[in-house]
Amino acid sequence: MAINSDRGTDRRYAGFTRREWQRSLHFLLHGCGFVGSTLLITWGLFFLFFLVIGGFSFDGFVHQLNNFTSRYVAAEPARTGAFLDMFAVAHMILSTAVIALRANRILPPRQVEGDFRHG
Repeated sequence: MAINSDRGTDRRYAGFTRREWQRSLHFLLHGCGFVGSTLLITWGLFFLFFLVIGGFSFDGFVHQLNNFTSRYVAAEPARTGAFLDMFAVAHMILSTAVIALRANRILPPRQVEGDFRHG
């Protein structure tokens, strides 16, 4: 008599089996990781931009940030709104470029049939 090692997977929780929940959550976790790492890479590119215009020195970097923040705080609301729009567009362009360069990482890798790690 064969023993079913996957007992309990045919039960349904909110309409899904346990295996379907596992697959869905794995895909969701991988997607959140991809979005989070893309966001961090984009912020890193902004950091690199200020580092470059600061002459690759910490003093220059802090000077550029001080210059940027003092102008932003002193600006009128219309100018800060225009800056926020420009920042949003730059962020979208950088994010699109990073996603295009990382397109092969969007989906989790598929397991080859017969692979010892295949479930």
